[in-house]
Amino acid sequence: MNFTYKKISIEQAIALLAKNGIKVDDEEIAIILDLLYLISKNYKKPEIKTL
Repeated sequence: MNFTYKKISIEQAIALLAKNGIKVDDEEIAIILDLLYLISKNYKKPEIKTL
């Protein structure tokens, strides 16, 4: 998958996870980011019914 509109770089994501004690390499973080972008792209917000 190619998400050209990514708002976070691989380096930023690795640094963020490293702050929380999670060590990942470039391949692993690319897979994680693709999964997160795919989930967010397909997420449908629940409709709020108003009275």
